Amino acid sequence: MESIPAVNHCHVKLTLRKRFNPFNKAFLCPQSPAPIPKPSSKPKLFSLCLPSLQPFSPLPPNAVPQHNSTRHTTLLVETFHEHRRLKSLLGKLSKKDSCPLRLLSEDGDWSKEQFWAVVEFLKHASRFNEILQVFDMWKQIEKSRINELNYKKIIKLLCGDGLVEEAVKSFQEMKNYGLSPCLDIYNSIIHGYANNGNFDNALYFLNEMREVNVAPETDTYDGLIEAYAKHKMYDEMGTYVKKMELNGCPPDQITYNMLIREFSRGGLLKRMERAYQTMLSKRMYLQPSTLVAMLEAYTRFGILEKMEKVYTRLMDSKTPLPEDLIRNLAEVYIEHYMFSRLDNLGFDLSSRLGRTHLVWCLRLLSHACLFSRKGMNSVIQDMEEAKVPWNITVANIIMLTHLKIKDFTHLRISFSELLTHSLRPDLVTIGILFDAKEMGFDGAKTLETWRRVGFLYRAVEMNTDPLVLTAFGKGNFLRNSEEAYSTLEPEVIGKKTWTYQSLIDLVFKHKRDQNQSKGVE
Repeated sequence: MESIPAVNHCHVKLTLRKRFNPFNKAFLCPQSPAPIPKPSSKPKLFSLCLPSLQPFSPLPPNAVPQHNSTRHTTLLVETFHEHRRLKSLLGKLSKKDSCPLRLLSEDGDWSKEQFWAVVEFLKHASRFNEILQVFDMWKQIEKSRINELNYKKIIKLLCGDGLVEEAVKSFQEMKNYGLSPCLDIYNSIIHGYANNGNFDNALYFLNEMREVNVAPETDTYDGLIEAYAKHKMYDEMGTYVKKMELNGCPPDQITYNMLIREFSRGGLLKRMERAYQTMLSKRMYLQPSTLVAMLEAYTRFGILEKMEKVYTRLMDSKTPLPEDLIRNLAEVYIEHYMFSRLDNLGFDLSSRLGRTHLVWCLRLLSHACLFSRKGMNSVIQDMEEAKVPWNITVANIIMLTHLKIKDFTHLRISFSELLTHSLRPDLVTIGILFDAKEMGFDGAKTLETWRRVGFLYRAVEMNTDPLVLTAFGKGNFLRNSEEAYSTLEPEVIGKKTWTYQSLIDLVFKHKRDQNQSKGVE
């Protein structure tokens, strides 16, 4: 009887050691251990009861069981050879006049990985007619490949590239094999037809899936609604939202987000706002891309108050904004003479994008439009501290400000500083000089310097940020340039390489011709 506690003690010790295996359920959900009896002090009886039991000795930390190591090596070798076979096969396919049917016939068969790699290759090469031929031959080699999963992949691939008629042939073929099409297959065909604008066939298959007891889901309707939006059929979008509800498939947050984005792109602000209010009432998640679309709509129509509300919400969500949208926002502020907002916009963007050239342009324009020397100097000082070099946009903003207030002293200094900052004048800079000359500025020395260093014989460029012209408008020289250029014949425009000097000559010739014409009259 004295040996029983010893045996029990040994058993418990082994169980506890095993429970500390992290892959053991007992470790993840440990049970309360049974009370451990006091060990026996008679080892002889212990050894008699369990003569074959050896003391536990754990494996070294880096040791790997031999059978696992062998299996791992085998897998690596097989993967290596499979990769070589795939590479060789795709190399043959990429050759001119390659025939996948002939290659399959020569190889005898392809693995699943090889077959789908060939399909992907043919897709990217736009050789879609060969995909169905190879699929037909490959599935005949092994009849088990005639299954719903393979057909679903093929049909989805064809519909995704607009080849819906070919996909429908495969669809009919799988039904002939006695396979039942699933929801994903019906969705692919319905969405494929709808995206191509063939809504009659799309609705035919929508009705068919109901007849065979495949219930449409929100994805089915969402794809239809998106296709209606693509073809600007906005009334039909609303119709199918109602049909979703009647058919027991209520629109979810994905549907409403899509509705808001599509209505905003179509400029249907009232419908967009109704969908937005519905989302708010149902406490649905509003995707950042949806907010961006709303902001784009309000910006496009210049609805300032609503634009700012959505913009604030986007700033709170830390959603990055496209640069085009930022420029559109700035244009709305400029049109409403809200120049101080440009500085705020620049600060907001710098916290997200860093101090880009657009950020500096917005901040400098803000103070320039307000003719605040102090503000402009503050921004320029910030640029110097950040070691940001000037570009021609910065220089032109400063010179346009001097021009507007007829500060010819600082304008002359700014012209001379162009060389200091290694900047080349662009079309806007030339325009500033000639507009200043019309106002009494003596620009002969500047013009001579540009001629001497060769600036005037360079090809005409416009490197100034377009926001600068939005804020300051086009001067007389730029307007005259456009007018003179528009009078030229297309053959002249195409043959001539326009330099600043040739453009200046054209403008002055056009003005002389106009004056002579007026004198004759």
